[in-house]
Amino acid sequence: MNKATLSATAVVSALALGLPLAPTASATAVERVPSRHSEQHRSGHSIPFTEATVTAGADGSYSLSWKAEGVRRVEIRANGRVVARGGSTGRAVVTGLPAADRQWFWFQADHGQGLRLADRLVRLSGTVNLRDAGGYRTANGQWVRMGEVYRSDALAKLTAEDRAELRRLDVRTVFDLRMEDERAKDPDKVPEGVDYVVADVFAGSGAFLSLPRSPAEAERMMAEAERSMVSGDGGRKAYSQVFDGIREDDARAVLFHCTAGKDRTGWAGAALLTALGVPRDTVMADYLASNTYRKAADDAVLGHLPPQQAAVYKPLLEVRAEYLDSGYDEVEATYGSFDRYLKDALGIDHRELKRLKRDLLIG
Repeated sequence: MNKATLSATAVVSALALGLPLAPTASATAVERVPSRHSEQHRSGHSIPFTEATVTAGADGSYSLSWKAEGVRRVEIRANGRVVARGGSTGRAVVTGLPAADRQWFWFQADHGQGLRLADRLVRLSGTVNLRDAGGYRTANGQWVRMGEVYRSDALAKLTAEDRAELRRLDVRTVFDLRMEDERAKDPDKVPEGVDYVVADVFAGSGAFLSLPRSPAEAERMMAEAERSMVSGDGGRKAYSQVFDGIREDDARAVLFHCTAGKDRTGWAGAALLTALGVPRDTVMADYLASNTYRKAADDAVLGHLPPQQAAVYKPLLEVRAEYLDSGYDEVEATYGSFDRYLKDALGIDHRELKRLKRDLLIG
């Protein structure tokens, strides 16, 4: 990775560290999620749901939607009671639930295995892009467990309440993907007892000397940074650490983050979902979701810049499909296939990948 590209990363970091933060949700409790190996399922093995989502509203309501093939009835429970019913396809808005750190819903059809879901975004006062990496359906009909792996922006501004909530969510290992100067300037405020692991994606890449001078140059820098995450020494080592941590800590939740939670974190999330068999278009949608979660904060930054400068910085603050595509292109060019990338770059062979899927997939 050249120094100009690293400069683009530095700009993103510097801007992101000064962003305003989203308000915290009113929360007093959390419903615990069963661990990967203790989770109990109802009758049947396969999950009939082809689509299922939970979206929390600002007013405390929850919007639910689902599609389940070959079923007549669907019942959804929260806090031990039925909150919605419907047929094979349905939508519902649920209100009046008690305040909680995170509200969980159990989707159950008249046959097959049930599905436990929550809103993907975890609302803390010190983050804007902390979300669950799970809740997605794989190409073969399994689902990625929620409550096991989280991705986030920087944890430098976590409040005491935020840290307590992470504890209640059972986050016990945090991987910091940031560079040394980022960590020194804004050290993570992780909960007491959490294992904090430095996994510097750009370690040893050099100093910052130049900045992009045009939007096109900024876009090229971001794409080059993505490629470096895939084939650079620091990226291979860092993402290997993250995958090892996820596989080894199968009884507690893992969180990985960078500064904005979109580029270095974005590739970690994309690589994990791809390894688990989530379709490429779904992975892309998850990657691009950072633009939604970060929009208010990014708009605030760009709004304080002269128009010409804002045009240059905008590609640095956003995630774009071509950035992630450049990462996949680098996988093909350097390793030949994603499975070879997992094995040769991250040290994940067939047996370890099978274990990862066993731990993180249901259905």
